[in-house]
Amino acid sequence: MNKHGILNSEICKVLADLGHTDMVVIADCGLPIPDGVKKIDLALKLGIPGFIEVVELVVQYMQIEKATIASEIHAKNPATYVSLQRVLDAATSLEELSHEEFKLLTHKARAIIRTGEATPYANVVLHAGVIF
Repeated sequence: MNKHGILNSEICKVLADLGHTDMVVIADCGLPIPDGVKKIDLALKLGIPGFIEVVELVVQYMQIEKATIASEIHAKNPATYVSLQRVLDAATSLEELSHEEFKLLTHKARAIIRTGEATPYANVVLHAGVIF
């Protein structure tokens, strides 16, 4: 058993297995999960756990090259956008797609971590970098 950090064994396994450019999605409770993509469901009830809370933990343990969000977040959920920028490393580039393009990108993810977040467009694709 881990003493600290991520205790969820499925998340630990996914992060350990990532290679360069592999993708992990952290999602609100409404994002559709494509067939064939591993779903790690953390949602307990609306809002728990929250999106930013999960992102904060995952970024501590994942080497991230870039992140992708839906551009609609600016108009529909600006507070989450500001929080996401705060949590991501300043060196992490943040790319934007339409929400429809974002959903298509999730089909290529190694896993989608579903949170209890119930605010619009609280989703991010984290693209794995390399540690050397």
